[in-house]
Amino acid sequence: MYLARRQVQGKTYYAIRESYPAGKIFRSRHLIDLGTDPAAYVQYPGGNAFYIHESIEDRLRALDVVYEADELDEIFWPFVRPDIRKAQAYFRRRGRAARGTAFDDALAGDVFHLFDRRRVHYLRFGQMDQGRIGRVSPRLFKIFLGKSRDEIEQYFIQAEQLLKPHEVKSYVFVIFDLQRHFSEHFAKTMPQGLDQGIVDTLFLQDVCRMNRDRRFWGDITPENRLHPYLVRYLIMFFDNDYGRSSYLDDILQAWINSRRDFHFPERRVRVSFKEAGTVFGISEEALRRLSRKELSRLFRQKAQEMHPDKGGDHDAFIRLATAYQDIKEHKK
Repeated sequence: MYLARRQVQGKTYYAIRESYPAGKIFRSRHLIDLGTDPAAYVQYPGGNAFYIHESIEDRLRALDVVYEADELDEIFWPFVRPDIRKAQAYFRRRGRAARGTAFDDALAGDVFHLFDRRRVHYLRFGQMDQGRIGRVSPRLFKIFLGKSRDEIEQYFIQAEQLLKPHEVKSYVFVIFDLQRHFSEHFAKTMPQGLDQGIVDTLFLQDVCRMNRDRRFWGDITPENRLHPYLVRYLIMFFDNDYGRSSYLDDILQAWINSRRDFHFPERRVRVSFKEAGTVFGISEEALRRLSRKELSRLFRQKAQEMHPDKGGDHDAFIRLATAYQDIKEHKK
């Protein structure tokens, strides 16, 4: 069993569902509606104890649901009073047994969908370059065993809430493997340097392709419209902006390491429009008139000309990247 969430007119509604085997796949079925406040079903007899209201167990028995004693506690745990959670946290860690389905490591890579593996890999390691994902132990993905597509997506809805705002768009860029469409060497590490109009178009195509992927959806019947579990990625992608590039940070760190007497200034001085105009090779007035999209296009053009790998000056490239970040933030 698992806790499912859905948004209706700005409110979150909760339900208990379960995954069950059906041939070679797992299906999902709805069990109990919990409304908007599952905490109402948590009872406190005294001390640090709690239990789930008997109406829940009665309903599960009526549905002939077989479950373990601690499954209900796990489902309602996020809604238990904070002081009770704090008191019981130590005992929950000690008492939690390692459970799971045995599987063959050699075949695991074929069992788990690559989209799921990319999502777990980013959420676990935070790496944009997933070139070595095939070498990751399959045991990292065993959380998907015995779960329906609906239960897996509910898991990711919760896990993705831990993403920081500056990671959200990069996360979507990575899990849809958008970098595979580009030959630029920085596509895996600095997506903001790419033509965003092309990125947007390719992203929409890949979302539609995923919507038609029968191997991915498993027990969920395909619809003529985009599934809500994919709509959330449209919102995550288009309502957010890329954070500061780790690629630029790596270059900056390498530059710092090459100068042992370097120290960060105590206060960061922002690049003015006049200074940035000099870096970009245009007037201050022209720079102020540029839209963010036009600024990104100009940055890509200058970055390709000034990149150290193409014979450009390392320090000049850092100044260009810093000016771009500051002016883009100002225009936002």
